[in-house]
Amino acid sequence: MQRPNGIRRKIWAVFIQQMAAISLAGLLGVYVAASLIENLILREIVQRETAQFLERLAVDPSAPPPQNAFVRSYLRKVGDETPAPPPDLAALPPGFYGLAANRPALSIADTPVGRVYIVAEQQRLHGYVFWIGFGLFALILAMVYITAWLAYRASRQALAPIVVLADTVRGWDPKAPDIDALLPENLPVAVEVDEDVSSLAQALHGFAVRLEEFVHRERNFTRDASHELRTPLTVIKVGADVLLDEEELPAFARRTAGRIRRAARDMEALIDSFLILAREDGVGLPEEDFTINEAVREEVERAKPLIDDKPVHLSIEERAVYTLHTSPRAFGVLVGNLIRNACMYTERGSVTVTIDHASLIVQDTGIGMSEEDLAHLFESFYRGSVRSKGEGHGIGLSIVKRLADRFGWEIGISSQLGVGTTIRVDFPALVLPQE
Repeated sequence: MQRPNGIRRKIWAVFIQQMAAISLAGLLGVYVAASLIENLILREIVQRETAQFLERLAVDPSAPPPQNAFVRSYLRKVGDETPAPPPDLAALPPGFYGLAANRPALSIADTPVGRVYIVAEQQRLHGYVFWIGFGLFALILAMVYITAWLAYRASRQALAPIVVLADTVRGWDPKAPDIDALLPENLPVAVEVDEDVSSLAQALHGFAVRLEEFVHRERNFTRDASHELRTPLTVIKVGADVLLDEEELPAFARRTAGRIRRAARDMEALIDSFLILAREDGVGLPEEDFTINEAVREEVERAKPLIDDKPVHLSIEERAVYTLHTSPRAFGVLVGNLIRNACMYTERGSVTVTIDHASLIVQDTGIGMSEEDLAHLFESFYRGSVRSKGEGHGIGLSIVKRLADRFGWEIGISSQLGVGTTIRVDFPALVLPQE
């Protein structure tokens, strides 16, 4: 497994970039400095040799012009054309001349015995200046590299505890993390734990403990709530069914019992939704292959009591038969919320559930929604500007959106105020159609 791009590697990359920048800047600086120094040295050499030759000539008129490792000289005596300087120098008047494109540095002076040309040996001097400059550059660069390496080693040592903490957290098993490994006393002996690192380790350990306690409480809640909340709901539903089976039950009592049964079923579906969304490890429910057509039929049957007293036709249009690999319970909660929501906000007309190619469509002729309502559609407890007689809790579509996001399903919605609403759910994980 490739090691992630950690803080040490980033620091090393920064040091490499700094060294490259320093090397380039140093090389450029040495080149410029060497060029300037070389020009100054050339000027100093030819001017000094000229002055010294003039002094010797004043004492000894037969003194020869200077010839050494750094200069060569030409002396044109009065009435004598030898030795002649190069043609490009012979035409120059007396004075000092610096480096030019096709001319070396030189000094020309008139003396009692003739005109002297003292020319600097630029190539030889250039070699000396180059090696001196290169040596200084190498020495400075070596010092910079050594200092940077020591700084890098010191930074690695300083960051070692943080890297150890990161490696410890990275190696955790999410389902069974070793929280005590974060304690300062449990860090490797080779790691120097200072006050700041100790505080960070203690804080991470405290946060991990609180998180573990939270997960433990969540698991206990979902387990206990699943049992404790369903039991009274079952009693309520059974009691309502028994009352509705009584043939002599007055009409008012029958309507009341029907409302109790519908409310109990709605509450059961709501509890299922909350328990699914409350689980911390993904969905926490077994996944299997099942035919969505059957699940949709079951949810339609459960929603029919919602339209018993309304002129609304609830139907299914099955354009395809598909198998989906997911949690049937979670799928049922999503579809049930969509169908119940459509039935609740439709006072007359129809609610049609269509199973199409890789999608599920719930279309109603209800009150519809405005543009403002659509903007807040999936917000919990948001109530639209137009109300229905059978208004719900305001969290049905919020639950649908959260379930769809968890499973990677796409939701599309279109609605027109006073005309109706169409909600489409696409299932990217949908398997090929059955024959």
